Amino acid sequence: MLSERRLQVLRAIVQDYVGTEEPVGSKALTERHSLGVSPATVRNDMAALEDEGYIAQPHTSAGRIPTDKGYRLFVDKLAGVKPMTAPERRAIQNFLEGAVDLDDVVARTVRLLAQLTRQVAVVQYPSLTRSTVRHVELLSLAPARVMLVLITDTGRVEQRVVDCPAPFGEASLADLRARLNSRVSNRRFTDVPSLVEDLPEAFEHEDRGTVSTVLSTLLETLVEENEERLMIGGTANLTRFGHDFPLTIRPVLEALEEQVVLLKLLGEAQDPGVTVRIGHENAHEGLNSTSVVSVGYGSGGEAVAKLGVVGPTRMDYPGTMGAVRAVARYVGQILAES
Repeated sequence: MLSERRLQVLRAIVQDYVGTEEPVGSKALTERHSLGVSPATVRNDMAALEDEGYIAQPHTSAGRIPTDKGYRLFVDKLAGVKPMTAPERRAIQNFLEGAVDLDDVVARTVRLLAQLTRQVAVVQYPSLTRSTVRHVELLSLAPARVMLVLITDTGRVEQRVVDCPAPFGEASLADLRARLNSRVSNRRFTDVPSLVEDLPEAFEHEDRGTVSTVLSTLLETLVEENEERLMIGGTANLTRFGHDFPLTIRPVLEALEEQVVLLKLLGEAQDPGVTVRIGHENAHEGLNSTSVVSVGYGSGGEAVAKLGVVGPTRMDYPGTMGAVRAVARYVGQILAES
């Protein structure tokens, strides 16, 4: 365990390096921070921190910079989440409240996160498998053709045209709509198959084929594989940090183009808290010089997807964590009200 004073020295080094982009020396630390000890004592503390792998000396005669291990300790023990100011919170709310549908919510969230953090923003669309059914609408397009509209609790709308094996009257369609919604409204997608499996038996023999066809289309919609969608924005922000990447930002850009990599980076949506992965904690080699700050979002206190930012390890962690958490909270509120 590090002493309290050495923890304070480490905190000061991280803060100065993030703020100035320059390696930090003992003299600068004692001048900028009220550490209450001499530069010689600070030098001894820095030597101890270096021996334990929390800081490193990039060049001889240079000051010190934090390592991945140093940033990790800073995030876990020393950094609080910086709260957003009241004007910032109002600006977030006003910007997101103007969204007209789910695609617009996601697009606005990406732009907002990229602007607030000046990093690369990544937002995952709400996953259907973690959603609940808000309503199923059935509309007659022709005597033997029906439009099925599935509306989820996250504001997602899926539409399918169903070609029925026989004409289906308005009265039968209204009956099916009512029976279907009474069973599946506000139920998890994963529960729906068992809830509707005996529904065709409630109808006259000549209508059962059509009811089964509509239900098959509904169930196909619930399990389609195209649900893991992402939107990314602010990639140009990386060019501001060219010197933070050892050789080139190209491996980072290539990794960001791989959706599977990004989904793994964001982590499981079931974990709603703020997650910070630093440097080599990111399994993808191209992202070893970056940090990822992510959080779950959703309505009703349950996370249905993740959002976050990717940037260099020399990151304002308290500010980034605060921004990501605040945006996720407002997105969740908008989805709950939509």
